[in-house]
Amino acid sequence: MSTGRELPDLFEPGRHGDADAEPGLIDFAVNVQPGPPPFVRDALAVRLGDLAAYPSARDADAAVAAAAVLHGRRTDEILLLDGAAEGFELLARLRPRHVAVIAPSFTEPERVLRAAGARISRVVLPPPWRLDASLVPDDADLVIVGNPTNPTSVLHPRSDLEALIRPGRLVVVDEAFADLTLGDDGRREPQSLADGLPSGVIVIRSATKTFGLAGLRVGYLLAAPEVIARLTAGRRHWPLGTLALVALAECLGPRGQAHAAGLAAAIAADRAAMVERLRAHGITVPGIPRAPYVLVEVPDGLGLKAALRTRGCAVRSCANFTGLGPQYLRLAVRPPGRVTALLAAWEDASREAARTAAAATTTGAHR
Repeated sequence: MSTGRELPDLFEPGRHGDADAEPGLIDFAVNVQPGPPPFVRDALAVRLGDLAAYPSARDADAAVAAAAVLHGRRTDEILLLDGAAEGFELLARLRPRHVAVIAPSFTEPERVLRAAGARISRVVLPPPWRLDASLVPDDADLVIVGNPTNPTSVLHPRSDLEALIRPGRLVVVDEAFADLTLGDDGRREPQSLADGLPSGVIVIRSATKTFGLAGLRVGYLLAAPEVIARLTAGRRHWPLGTLALVALAECLGPRGQAHAAGLAAAIAADRAAMVERLRAHGITVPGIPRAPYVLVEVPDGLGLKAALRTRGCAVRSCANFTGLGPQYLRLAVRPPGRVTALLAAWEDASREAARTAAAATTTGAHR
């Protein structure tokens, strides 16, 4: 089934799912939710006339206050970010001696820290990717882990994350999708460290995924004030624009959190139905997915990805994730109708692959 076309690019660490989401394709490659929701659009529209002025301290204070109230933190424990990706860039200012990256995981933190010259060790977890603090080098003074992890969709227990903490070490938890996770009891963000914020922990959060704001770039982190001072030493003025500040205040406020709660419940239901249908079609879904995306394992991931593209569906290859490889694909959770279209394309691609294999066997037998 493999075509060989564009394969080298799929292994590049800097490649992300947006490269696959071509116009006209049903998008299973990108995990951003549709949006922004109407209340965010309205708030942004009201402020369009203010764009001639520099971003104001009042707007920044409002966004910080919303994050502090949401997580029960002090305002000096909040740092607003130009997207969660900026948080990873700022980590280089900590000048870590030895960075341990828990893999498989989002590739951006390792990419930016390696470019900054940091010494990096990859701690590769075997399936089903349960976090094991004993695997982390003792001298690692910065540890990076996703929760839920992209792309495995694993949600690590708080206790496993807390086991990483030790004197002289900072643990960075990427919680970009945490606001869409639910516990077995229906409680939101059951494993987040944002509210407790243990000493020695940096939590990086994003509002772009849940609220459909990837084009605006909005995020924030939580950390001790002295850590934030180190992260921001020499940072540019006005790191976030007016619209980003307004959007953050709305997303983290009561209306935004009510919207996120509704999305989390809907995604949990869609994910359960999607996983059941995938497995009913003989598709391997390893582990217990808890994020708004599902990892699948297939014999020829690159070939299947190309075949699905020609049939109108975009999926994310995991060929460039350490600890995974081309046999894995990541699928964003989508409503039942789109899953039906994906499975129809999948079955058609599988039938074509079977016919091609049978024809090759027949040809070989006649030689």
